Amino acid sequence: MNPGNRQAHYGLEHHGIKNVGNIYWNPPTPVLYEEIVRRREGMIAHLGPIVVRTGHHTGRSPNDKRIVREKSSEDKIWWSPVNVPMKPEKFEVLYFRMLAYLQGKDIFVQDCYAGADPKYQVPIRIITESAWHNLFSRNMFVQVKDRSKLVYHVPKFTIINVPKFHAMPELDGTNSEAFIIVNFGKRLILIGGTIYAGEIKKSVFTVLNYLYPQEKVLSMHCSANVGERGDAAIFFGLSGTGKTTLSADPERLLIGDDEHGWSDKGIFNFEGGCYAKVIRLSQEAEPEIYECTRRFGTILENVGIDNETRRIDLNDGSLTENTRAAYPISHINRAIRSGVGGHPENIIMLTYDAFGVLPPIAKLTPEQAMYQFLSGYTAKVAGTEKGLGKEPQATFSTCFGAPFMALPPTVYAGLLGERIKKHQVKCWLVNTGMSGGVFGVGERIKIAYTRAMIRQALQGKLEEVPTQSDPIFSLRVPQSCEGVPGEILNPRSTWGKPREYDIKARDLAERFRENFKQFAPKVSSKVRSAGPTGS
Repeated sequence: MNPGNRQAHYGLEHHGIKNVGNIYWNPPTPVLYEEIVRRREGMIAHLGPIVVRTGHHTGRSPNDKRIVREKSSEDKIWWSPVNVPMKPEKFEVLYFRMLAYLQGKDIFVQDCYAGADPKYQVPIRIITESAWHNLFSRNMFVQVKDRSKLVYHVPKFTIINVPKFHAMPELDGTNSEAFIIVNFGKRLILIGGTIYAGEIKKSVFTVLNYLYPQEKVLSMHCSANVGERGDAAIFFGLSGTGKTTLSADPERLLIGDDEHGWSDKGIFNFEGGCYAKVIRLSQEAEPEIYECTRRFGTILENVGIDNETRRIDLNDGSLTENTRAAYPISHINRAIRSGVGGHPENIIMLTYDAFGVLPPIAKLTPEQAMYQFLSGYTAKVAGTEKGLGKEPQATFSTCFGAPFMALPPTVYAGLLGERIKKHQVKCWLVNTGMSGGVFGVGERIKIAYTRAMIRQALQGKLEEVPTQSDPIFSLRVPQSCEGVPGEILNPRSTWGKPREYDIKARDLAERFRENFKQFAPKVSSKVRSAGPTGS
């Protein structure tokens, strides 16, 4: 008996799956809760969220991602260290071994969509061996609200997620026992050897980054919201820069927190849920997201919990600093359920500068925006990843999401430049990182200050404020902002020893220039000259 069963006519035989145990077709959230608890995959916490553990994989495994080199896509893919090819014959061996593993196992099937705009929706199917990964998929993607239509669902792409099945690198041609394999020819994604649910989400994002630009839709690693005037804004940024936090603004409506498309009609969310970092989440600073950690239907990954009282501890980082909450966007009170908005009036490019040398906000020209977009700068610090030393480590992830970009970066940059020019979008660089010194010496810029600066920018008030040019990074920095101390706006003035600032700033500027050499031959002279000029 499968409660809430809605089996599609397009069956599992199309995926080569046969001789399995119970098949749970499109189970709703309460049914998945029952199965999670019955199978001991997680526990229900106080007020209703479900708490799960992901084992030793507490984040993505970028070195384990592969793209099958096959005829339909090989001439389009950006083959690079983040898009490593896999031979088709190796994929076939791994696929058939996975199918053999699934025989006799219970499986869960969730049919849904990627993309909130009906014109661009991509029907997908997620097949999982665990109930909680199926709930994650149900939370993250666009649900089929009319369940009677589920029987007619035909997926364009299918994800098979089997964490307990491990690859054999010497046989399968993988990097390790974990694997994330995308086959555009077969429209199939295989995930195994890792319990971290974010691999499902980002695999679908990779697919959309391949499909949408070929339809002249810009796919973006960004959050988005809209004001009372209908003025949309998008927030580019890598993990830890504040995309989710800053887009969840109590004075604006949320469109989505992580992945969006920009078509000729406007922007639209790729997802139906949010996947927020919640380590040391503050009710005062982030009330909307905080409330989501206390709701039925929310999945809490690796969050601390008292086994006796079942109360969670968001300050507990004993398992990982990358604790996460996955919840449907309907949990956010001020969210746009349709997931669509108009053309953005403002673009915010977020960076966490652990060196403390970039200004907290700066106005960008269209050419500077393209330069920053292709650069995708942020900084990682000790504790965020294994192998990092005491010094901050500059990271350049093109398009603010290199691991998920299937096509050459200039494809996305070209589409972005066209839209900025066509819609006269105002662009800003916002540093949510350090002020007054490097990480360990200075202090992180207060979120209240960052919110105030962004709010002023989105309301158009910074347009009227005089700016001064940063001599090293050639950025136009507002000289004042309501609610923000004046000295914060000039990063050099916050350092106790300005000469040390100059050394760090010039060092970072040189890193920008060195990184951009890979793009220089493919962009205009105006974009090439839009980076740091001081030395």
